Amino acid sequence: MNALRSLEQAVLAEGQEWTRRRLEARLQADADALPARCPQSGAALQDTRWRPLELDTVVGTVKLRVRHGHSTALQRWVCPARETWGLEAYQRLSPEFQARLAYTATEVGSYERAARMAQTWGSPASDGRIYEQVQQLGAAVGDLVLPTPAPAPQEPEFSLVIMLDGWMARERGPDWGAGRRKKKAQRIAWHEIKSGVIYRLEQRAENRSGRGLLIEKYVVATPPETEPVDFGAAVQAEAQRRGLGRAKLVYLVMDGAVWLWDLADDRLAHAVKTLDFHHARDHFWALAHLLHGEGTPEASAWVKPLLASLRHGQEGRVVRRLEQLLEPAAARPAPVQAEVEREVNYFLTHRDHLHYQAMEDAGAPRGSGAAESLGKQLQQRLRGCGQSWIRPGLTHLLRLCVLFKNRDDPILWN
Repeated sequence: MNALRSLEQAVLAEGQEWTRRRLEARLQADADALPARCPQSGAALQDTRWRPLELDTVVGTVKLRVRHGHSTALQRWVCPARETWGLEAYQRLSPEFQARLAYTATEVGSYERAARMAQTWGSPASDGRIYEQVQQLGAAVGDLVLPTPAPAPQEPEFSLVIMLDGWMARERGPDWGAGRRKKKAQRIAWHEIKSGVIYRLEQRAENRSGRGLLIEKYVVATPPETEPVDFGAAVQAEAQRRGLGRAKLVYLVMDGAVWLWDLADDRLAHAVKTLDFHHARDHFWALAHLLHGEGTPEASAWVKPLLASLRHGQEGRVVRRLEQLLEPAAARPAPVQAEVEREVNYFLTHRDHLHYQAMEDAGAPRGSGAAESLGKQLQQRLRGCGQSWIRPGLTHLLRLCVLFKNRDDPILWN
């Protein structure tokens, strides 16, 4: 091994051991100073005794002696040190160690890689132990009541942007494990995870290359088979935490999924709603291929001027042009005409959501790229090669992903 690397590792180990001893001494001093009283009732504990307590921390295992006693008020044995430090009964991991392991598990592609990462930053933990922590903490997240941050003094005027989308996660089907013993076994089941991004319009910026970025954003994601009404409630609750009630304007950008627009009418009726431009473009190309054949010069010549008009504030003209296609053409077969009418009606349904030039003039987004980007980020962790989830495992890890992305994780250890 490289001599400098070996020396650095040795010195780091010395520093970690010094820190471990320092932490052990501080914790022991705190434990010795705690009175033998029930932390809840304040009454003196009965039949007190000293017992060993080992805690696995970021810097290693600390070994302590802590007082236990019986609480008459609670009718159970109590350890004042555990109560004061916020430790559950029999908990062996320190809160900081828990937090680091949980965060690592949300960022890397598997529990095995999380264990390797923990080993690399000097706090070994098995993949099974990390999995266990994620399941415990993810279950606890489901019971959290997240507080609403207080507005900043003299808060400047702002607008809120909400983008919604959905993506498919791979779960174990009813025939998982059947192998080849069963014909047409349903080993895999695909279910949608609904997700969204919330940010203040004034938090948009560009990097040096001109690429857009969000200085601060917040996310929502719910487990598979969450009902749209429940997802809508989660989006509305997070938006309220981020200033929905104080926003000058609320911009809502989504694709054309029917459930999204039903949700919008139910939860965000007063928002300025926009159909994602990229999805609209895809539907225009689908229509062009129906009319003129896929990949033909005629299809391109028909669609490009319409997209330019749509993009630059002439959406009314575009819609009127589309309405003309509802009149049956003699040369158009009935099945094709039915498809044409379906695509045209898609745009007629969204004729009030196509004001892309107005959105650009307001500095607001025309597409839901941030929501699609969030989906890709979550898929890197939750839809890796070979990953097939059981529902609790997926749910608990997803909850932690959202908690850490929103920087709400300190609340879990409050």
